[in-house]
Amino acid sequence: MTRYLAGRIAQAMLVLWASFTVSFILLQLLPGDAIAIKFQNPELGLSAAQIEEMRVAYGAGAPLWQQYVTTLGNVLQGDFGYSVQAGVSVSALLADNLPATLRLAGLGFALALVLAFALAAVSSLHGFRALRRLFASLPSLFIAVPTFWLGIALIQLFSFQLHLVPVINPGFWQGLILPVVTLAVPISAPLAQLLIRNIDTVLHKPFVTVARAKGASHTGVLWRHVTRNAFLPVLTMAGLLLGELVAGALITETVFGLSGLGQLTQQAVNNQDLAVLQAIVLIAALGFVIVNLVVDLLYPLLDPRLSLTAGATS
Repeated sequence: MTRYLAGRIAQAMLVLWASFTVSFILLQLLPGDAIAIKFQNPELGLSAAQIEEMRVAYGAGAPLWQQYVTTLGNVLQGDFGYSVQAGVSVSALLADNLPATLRLAGLGFALALVLAFALAAVSSLHGFRALRRLFASLPSLFIAVPTFWLGIALIQLFSFQLHLVPVINPGFWQGLILPVVTLAVPISAPLAQLLIRNIDTVLHKPFVTVARAKGASHTGVLWRHVTRNAFLPVLTMAGLLLGELVAGALITETVFGLSGLGQLTQQAVNNQDLAVLQAIVLIAALGFVIVNLVVDLLYPLLDPRLSLTAGATS
């Protein structure tokens, strides 16, 4: 088990380094210059020499390899640099905006799991064949709906038409209802599809037939024997969906005008603020690595066969 854990941590470090390197190269290839955008404004009255001094102060005048080494060293020490546009440290910007995004993503992911299990449970019940087919087809519909369109449609329906959820000066929790639903629906779709397919597969396993022969009800077999076995692949899918969850959170924040990493990303893209964009990419990669590492560690706990395999290889 120790060797397995060490190997997973080493892979996680490699993913983080690759994410940093690729994002650094791609961001440097982007057209535009954050320093020029901010300081070449004629109203500031700065000369070309003064702008060049600003460039040197922010480290933009050094060779790319030197910028890479310096930035990597600073990141390893927890220093993401300074935002050219905001004039403050990137860490301060993250501290102000990251909690709101984490709250939205966490609530959205929790609701997505609830929706996925609800769709799978209803689709697995006997009787109500037409209703079962309807619920089984909903995940495909959810996948086809773009996040931004869903957000706009929910605002139009529940705010402007039904007047149930305000979007202008809402309360704290009221302001989260529609964004959380907007984020959860597309994420729940692939989870529900995989869970429904796995439940149908496990229901035909021999141990299910034995349990039914002993007099167990369909619902009892479903919850006691089928769900746990069908949930393991869904756990892996949930970890892989983190990238879509983060992207969906950024889009959702933009649609609903919420403060968070979405608004910060939009401002950084408009102003070519590379330090901020680099930090956001690393935060997303770190979250992806942590979630998938937790998933890998949970697998042996949920499946005893994996615990035996891990113990034999440690």
